[in-house]
Amino acid sequence: MKKNKISKNWVNKQRRDIYVRQSKVDGYRARSAYKLIEIDEKFKIFKGGLTVIDIGAAPGSWSQYANKVAKNGKLISIDLKKMEPIGSSLQIQGDFTDESVQEEIKNNTTSKVDVVMSDMAVNTTGIKNIDSIQTGELCKEAMIFAKELLNENGYFISKIFMGGTFNEIVAEGKKYFKEVKVFKPKSSRKDSKESFIICKKLR
Repeated sequence: MKKNKISKNWVNKQRRDIYVRQSKVDGYRARSAYKLIEIDEKFKIFKGGLTVIDIGAAPGSWSQYANKVAKNGKLISIDLKKMEPIGSSLQIQGDFTDESVQEEIKNNTTSKVDVVMSDMAVNTTGIKNIDSIQTGELCKEAMIFAKELLNENGYFISKIFMGGTFNEIVAEGKKYFKEVKVFKPKSSRKDSKESFIICKKLR
């Protein structure tokens, strides 16, 4: 009974959500596209010809946006789940935390990349501090990986939850990058603990 009630609440929330409705109009696979759009509007990240790596990409709305704005560039999308194709992007199905998957990404980049972005998050337990710590570990792993691949003016964008590891991740970002900002888009639900860390210019 309780599960059905939660499902019903979720469905009702989705129906009322303007970003869910807008994503259907604009052809995006998920409302999360608007978080990246807001990040881009604020920080002016994307332009034509960029090489972009999208980690935790499914269902693909971030990749859709990157493919649209970074025209004539290169897009590599990685996720555990299989995704519908997006333009001429390369899709890698696998666990980003596996070394073999990280090697496959590296083998498909012939030069330094412009943007590494991650919307990875663990399946939430409902225990906010545990969710924050586990998602924080994914963010840190993506950041260390990005540091190896980005060019000196490159961007790293990642989901980050307020909680136990928040300050640690921001400090880590400042160790590797000259500019570090934390931003919560309007399209991020008010009851969500998520924000996004935007790092620019490698040290």
